[in-house]
Amino acid sequence: MDYQPVIVKVHPRPSSSKSSPEARYWRQFKHPVFVKEYAPVTAVHFSPTKPHRYAVTAATRVQLYAPRTQKVTKTISRFKDVARSGNIRADGKLLVAGDDTGLIQVFDINSRAILRTFDSHKQPVHVTKFSSLAPTQILSCSDDTTVRIWDVPSQSCITTFTSHTDYVRSGQSSTSSPHLYLTGSYDATVRLFDSRSGQCEMVMSSAGSSNAGNIPVEQILMFPSGTVAVSSAGPILRVWDLVAGGRCVRALSNHQKTVTALAFDSTASRLLSGGLDHMVKVYDVSTYKVVHTMRYPAPVLCLAVSPDETHIAAGMTDGTLSVRRRNPKASEAQSDASLSAAVLRSGTFETFLGGALPAIGQGTVKGKIKAKPLGDVNEFRIESRRAKRLKGYDKLLKNFKYAAALDSVLRKHVPPTTVFALIQELIHRDGLQIALAGRDDVLLEPVLRVLVKHVTDPRFGKMVCDVAGLVIQMYTPILGQSPLIDTLFLRLRRKVQAELRFQKEIRRTKGALDMIFSAVASASLPLR
Repeated sequence: MDYQPVIVKVHPRPSSSKSSPEARYWRQFKHPVFVKEYAPVTAVHFSPTKPHRYAVTAATRVQLYAPRTQKVTKTISRFKDVARSGNIRADGKLLVAGDDTGLIQVFDINSRAILRTFDSHKQPVHVTKFSSLAPTQILSCSDDTTVRIWDVPSQSCITTFTSHTDYVRSGQSSTSSPHLYLTGSYDATVRLFDSRSGQCEMVMSSAGSSNAGNIPVEQILMFPSGTVAVSSAGPILRVWDLVAGGRCVRALSNHQKTVTALAFDSTASRLLSGGLDHMVKVYDVSTYKVVHTMRYPAPVLCLAVSPDETHIAAGMTDGTLSVRRRNPKASEAQSDASLSAAVLRSGTFETFLGGALPAIGQGTVKGKIKAKPLGDVNEFRIESRRAKRLKGYDKLLKNFKYAAALDSVLRKHVPPTTVFALIQELIHRDGLQIALAGRDDVLLEPVLRVLVKHVTDPRFGKMVCDVAGLVIQMYTPILGQSPLIDTLFLRLRRKVQAELRFQKEIRRTKGALDMIFSAVASASLPLR
């Protein structure tokens, strides 16, 4: 009869978020580059056009960084006070920023010249953004409680919204309609404005919910579809359904402190939130569950993801700018290039019909494959099976060298499942006592260390107790002769006692919970 190798039992383990494809993807953003500013970094914005330079606003200047080198390419410092909300237009040619004097300035990025100035605000302007659908218009939100829409060519204010009653620190133009604007204020409301009527068309407030109070709205973010918005007030994120009249459909409380930054990835399928608890959390917008968490060295004030999803930039209160970079796979770059080339080659009608997809209707050339020889159909073919190579401990077991087999698995970097699978095999062979017999303190030490390490592991606890009982029975006469062995026995004893106390505490807790559940169940029964 052939020798049967030791079967290593695979124990089920709870699924870990660290090994999920989602976590593996976000962990590719590594090797962060830290750039130290001399004031808090209050805004980061990536240019929508390649090469996706990003504007960093800190103190009295806005700096433009090159994404490949993380070096400063332009510095704009023509501000009288602290600069706010540096924002690059979609074509990558203009930049707008406000400051704490209430002044808004539009700059030419290449020459750094001031092209337009708007000075109607009398308090600090914390939000300045180009409209996504009307690139000649600018949205501004100020501490004077007003929201204004500016026309760049005529250098005039088109519309002023005055519905807010406190600082307005967040705002965004709709990506589905050039007339809609969403803002968040310290009056604890999120408002949707329409520039055609000049009025507030929708008010969203959490004041009606329990324990909400009048918590200032720090950030707002609208989905590209324009039908759903996300706001942050304190540590709570709220999801608003704009189509349903501004109804709150979800409240998320995964941060411990105030959420100060919100951002989407390039497809808006993942939502990133950063807070004063040093954490950045990634949500799957289909379920709003946290799929990944990133820790930063200081409270996070602003956050941005590059349009090509190769960089994550975060600004912090201590003046640190952190840029995490991901190297895209060659297949991603190749697919993007081929898709762009196909779009350029195809016309509008072909694109509508699907002509933008590469290699439609074109044949593919397969590589040369060596043809397999075909014999007679009626021939019998005898397959030759290669004998499986035995592990080292299997060879020793096959030769009945039980002590050597046990020593071979007690080394470092051997999984505990293998160790206890071999011990189980020795028990089946009645060879465990033979393997443990005749050991001095040097050979007995690794046995005791394995027992001490895994005595509280629920996968191996019962077997550890059986082996420990046999070791104690065999080596009680030599106790007191080796300080090391005595120390290991004492550690094993203390660990078993601690585990017993823990199990008793669990039993008490279980009993208390059973009483609570039974009381609740009996109280919920209808009276007859």
